[in-house]
Amino acid sequence: MLFEVTNQIRVPDLLEGQQWYEKLLGKKPDFIPHEGFVEWEVIPGFWLQLAEGTPSKNSGPFRIGVTDLEATRDTLVEELNLAHFDIHSREEVPVKWGTFQDPWGNGVGFYEYHDKKEEEERLNLLYK
Repeated sequence: MLFEVTNQIRVPDLLEGQQWYEKLLGKKPDFIPHEGFVEWEVIPGFWLQLAEGTPSKNSGPFRIGVTDLEATRDTLVEELNLAHFDIHSREEVPVKWGTFQDPWGNGVGFYEYHDKKEEEERLNLLYK
């Protein structure tokens, strides 16, 4: 039975990476198990691990669902000094999405459901 997921991203300077991801995720790490490693529980059961080390070439993208993609993008462009990134959509795909890179080349992105009823159903499953 599957019940949790973790995704690890590596950065060369953990303190700098931690500060950047704190802004991205809007909170401090939930768990610091040992030196060179910090973790956030992004949503219940999904953990992002940030480890000190050499970033993986072409890593990601690690994408997070949001309820307002444009507002999230605008906030991050301002707070993290990101280059403005495009939002994409395709008729056959139930979400629109935008992808960018963290300062170390790791792929990161966000997506938003077109169908707000489906989005609400997924939120209810997650937070019931």
